[in-house]
Amino acid sequence: MIRYPAPLRPGDRIGVTSPSSGVQERFRPRLDFVLADLARRGYAVTVGECMDGSGIVSAPAAQRAAELTAMLTDPGIGAVVPPWGGELATDLLPRLDFAAIAESDPGWLVGYSDISTLLLAITTRTGVATLHGQNLMHTPTQRPDGITHWLDALAAGPGAVLEQRASTHHKAPGFYNIIEQPDLVEANLDQPGSWRLLDPGAGPVRVAGRLIGGCVETVVCLAGTPYGDVRAFAENHAPEGLIVYVEVCEHAAADVARELYGLRLAGWFDRANAILVGRTDAPAAGSFTQDDAVRFAFGDLDIPVILDVDCGHVAPELALVNGALAEVVVDGADQRIVQTLK
Repeated sequence: MIRYPAPLRPGDRIGVTSPSSGVQERFRPRLDFVLADLARRGYAVTVGECMDGSGIVSAPAAQRAAELTAMLTDPGIGAVVPPWGGELATDLLPRLDFAAIAESDPGWLVGYSDISTLLLAITTRTGVATLHGQNLMHTPTQRPDGITHWLDALAAGPGAVLEQRASTHHKAPGFYNIIEQPDLVEANLDQPGSWRLLDPGAGPVRVAGRLIGGCVETVVCLAGTPYGDVRAFAENHAPEGLIVYVEVCEHAAADVARELYGLRLAGWFDRANAILVGRTDAPAAGSFTQDDAVRFAFGDLDIPVILDVDCGHVAPELALVNGALAEVVVDGADQRIVQTLK
């Protein structure tokens, strides 16, 4: 059974900590703008001590793990939202107190990129839902119609239904310039494109299962470990089967092909009813494209594989609840994902 943290409401407290990369001084004006935006929306905020951006991680592993565990298990904090991802959140995993998280009424953990390393481990090990979506620094950025803001997703209680649609436009390659524009709110989604099927003749698609997934470059290291046992998660929590989503940040296509196939060898797709692959700006390997990498890993599986899904490092980002029961529809212009928190 999946457990959903309590709905987040204005007046509740949000915890901010950096389990991976901290915030460099040049990004502090953006952080201040985001915190002020949350206050304007009616939320209280607690900023932790693990925020230093001078190195590759914000603090020693034990300190980052202790602060994250404390925030997640604090009954006065309804959600923990890191500023962004990073590179080395894996060293928190043997130090997180999963038992304390499982035994408490934990708050939501929200993020993507390297934070998906933690999201996936927490949901698969404890059965507690987490949210793969926007990060803290994107909070004020506008969302197109059909894409749910993380604050709105967290306001939904158990049994709620979240319906989102494929975006018709996405951002051009590259990150938002929040150094020169710390008060940026415009989404700048000027590139047309929507979801595609790896096998164009495989539609229409209407498939259901429980969501789980993350950023390929960071979650691949969890395969075969106690922190990424997706096959056991399916056996314990998903008799309906899984919808597994994966997204690539920057690895070239040949690396991605090996990584995706490694996840396959670890049993991540044994109980999958469909695979969602996020839109990516990552490069090809010569003439071997990112589509080729997906086809190499999944082309012979007898399940739908949906490409260019709005999750991960190319805005906009869907709010995907790890553990939620989801239905995915791809039928011509009807492209949507409906999640039920049950």
